[in-house]
Amino acid sequence: MSPARAARDDVPVVVAARRTWIGTAGHGHRSLSEVDLAAGALGAALADARSLGVEDAVADVVLGCCAGPGGNVARVAALAAGLDVSVPGLTVDRQCASGLAAVLLAAQQVRAGEARLVLAGGTESASSAPTRAHRTTWGDVPYARAAFAPTPWADPGMGAAADELARRRGVTRERQEAYALRSHARALAAHAGGRFAAETVRVGAPGTTLARDERARRLDPAVLPRLSPAFTPRGTVTAATASPVSDGAAAVVVVPEAVRRDVGVPGLRVLASATVGCDPALPGWGPVPAVRAALDRAGARLDDVTAVEVVEAFAAQVLAVTDALGLDPLDDPGDDARVCADGGALALGHPWGASGAVSVVRLFSRLVRAGAPAGTLGLATAAVGGGLGVAAVLEVVR
Repeated sequence: MSPARAARDDVPVVVAARRTWIGTAGHGHRSLSEVDLAAGALGAALADARSLGVEDAVADVVLGCCAGPGGNVARVAALAAGLDVSVPGLTVDRQCASGLAAVLLAAQQVRAGEARLVLAGGTESASSAPTRAHRTTWGDVPYARAAFAPTPWADPGMGAAADELARRRGVTRERQEAYALRSHARALAAHAGGRFAAETVRVGAPGTTLARDERARRLDPAVLPRLSPAFTPRGTVTAATASPVSDGAAAVVVVPEAVRRDVGVPGLRVLASATVGCDPALPGWGPVPAVRAALDRAGARLDDVTAVEVVEAFAAQVLAVTDALGLDPLDDPGDDARVCADGGALALGHPWGASGAVSVVRLFSRLVRAGAPAGTLGLATAAVGGGLGVAAVLEVVR
């Protein structure tokens, strides 16, 4: 792709990106709500933009959240972050792609000329998510989760769906375990190398706040084959190859190209995106048609893309998707790996409503903060319960 591609003044660009450290549900962030987490990420991202000279007023806050308390989490978080009462808020629920969908909605606001600065991202506190119940004549009866699809469509839990996707696409347990080992090893290496430092913000009371992503650890390859299937009796997905339920938030600042150019800062241009439905029985397949559609709209090929961030809900799902797209993350050499080069949700954690926005923050670090030249492409994608895929193609501008 040519780094000299001309951009219209209204093209949306991400100029700042931050996330919290990610905590395992019930542990490091257990005392924080989804609002606490979001306010920290929003404040840090906006402070970065202000330090770069972006002075425009915040027009809106768009946040993904899929297990929150109801109400408008984005509006509450905007006020908690200290924004003016004139700043509204929009909460998005596209399940595991909520954070990415929120960023794309913000980009659409900017592209339409309705805003010159939108804060967007996602937040989730699984630790404090309310127990849902419905009222009957017999009292309150709790249920495990809302439906992803109605009768007569299949409505599997995400773990069972990952098992079925692995079976249909021939993704072996051995490959899943190899991918989980890779994710954790790369995340630990990124922690050790300080590669997450510039993109993160600590939240919570002093002395209790996390100073790293809580889940990442050294996995013992001798132990993994002995783990029992986690979701179905003959399944291949285990606790090691499924992402942990987590707490965290991520936020980005989206402005039009005219604002970015005026202050002279680098960023990630939102070049193209796609949201596509697929069979609800195989929700993990959603990124395949979404990525293909987004690349087509961008006029790009996968070979043109330097960095790929897939929300690693399950190793089986990542491998089924990358196999279909012609990527092989288990065969990527060393530091040249394109797919989740510093690990992903398997190792860092999966705060559902935030993970898609975490992917954009990761691309910002891997490309903009790392000094990739103008024209370099990144790709973010996520699968969604109920049978959806969301994908975005982003381009470095300097």
